[in-house]
Amino acid sequence: MCLAVPGKVLSLHERDGTLMSVVDFGGVHKDVCLQYIPDAAVGDYVVVHVGFAIQRLDEESALRTLAEFEHLGVLNEEFGDGFAIAAKQAGLDNPAIESSREEPEARS
Repeated sequence: MCLAVPGKVLSLHERDGTLMSVVDFGGVHKDVCLQYIPDAAVGDYVVVHVGFAIQRLDEESALRTLAEFEHLGVLNEEFGDGFAIAAKQAGLDNPAIESSREEPEARS
């Protein structure tokens, strides 16, 4: 699933001539492109879709939406471990956990 998720702009920076930001999505921090909203400021709430901020959102609406997404488990779907989620949906064990349980190769 791919949603537009609200988040809070934590910092602004430029990368290769592109305006970027670190955005907080309820505790998960991601790099986001701000080219569509170049006047966004630290502290603003923005709606992000596939790594691009596409509009501003007021704080009350953003927090209400994040709380609802958290309640529905959507934030975990969007930002969680994709392998673990796919394995769970398929009724299988998480391959990342299984491989970490195996003994490491002995080196001489």
